[in-house]
Amino acid sequence: MHPFCPGDTGIEAQPMSDNPSQDTLFAKPQPHLVDFAFDEQVASVFPDMIRRSVPGYETVIAMLGVFASRLVTQGSRVYDLGCSQGAATLALRRHIQQPDVTIVAVDNAAPMIERCRSNIASDLSPSPVQLRCEDIQSTPIENASLIALNYTLQFVPLDQREDLLARLYNGLNRGGGLILSEKIRLPSTTQQEHFTDWHHEFKRLNGYSDLEISQKRQAIENVLIPESAQDHIQRLQRAGFQQVYCWFQCFNFASFIAIK
Repeated sequence: MHPFCPGDTGIEAQPMSDNPSQDTLFAKPQPHLVDFAFDEQVASVFPDMIRRSVPGYETVIAMLGVFASRLVTQGSRVYDLGCSQGAATLALRRHIQQPDVTIVAVDNAAPMIERCRSNIASDLSPSPVQLRCEDIQSTPIENASLIALNYTLQFVPLDQREDLLARLYNGLNRGGGLILSEKIRLPSTTQQEHFTDWHHEFKRLNGYSDLEISQKRQAIENVLIPESAQDHIQRLQRAGFQQVYCWFQCFNFASFIAIK
């Protein structure tokens, strides 16, 4: 995830600037677009990119504190899988009320982990954080009371998602929870067209040009593979979760909570 403090959620146009932390990666025509990757260039603008690209992002991050305060148990572990620069890690950490809890934050992009390390170092919350730069599918999951998988599963190959969720279920303690946030595909063509249009308008109102929207979409379409809400719910149920709820949706982005 991303080091972004929930605050002003109003939409306002963002003028182009020379600010190096502003996302202008797709502002100029690129004749040879390559697949989107979480490299140093993306990491340098990621907080701005996620804020202006994912409607409801601030709400999802802020509400992680609710789940942390209710589900995390003494002596357990909390996992942030696909932690990016640490926004979810920090939101969870600041609301853990039980002693002897360790957070394990994992990302396979070294530039994200380094920024996450810096953000955690400046935070005074007591729970220790272990940072791991690795593929989340290689991370051992054990004694977990809460797992956050925010906007991460969509980058895992489709044929590997089932096994990953089954492994997360097995590593959760009874009563523990998995938070899964994803971009979703809508059930009908008409609904998909409406939600895509509204999502793109959200981006325009946040200062992105049509060129930026188009080029970003082309760069990411082979990397980010969305599924329907029903696909996610059914897969979570097959993994063993009996209680699965969609607790939040904003346009074509949704978040689910699954309880073991």
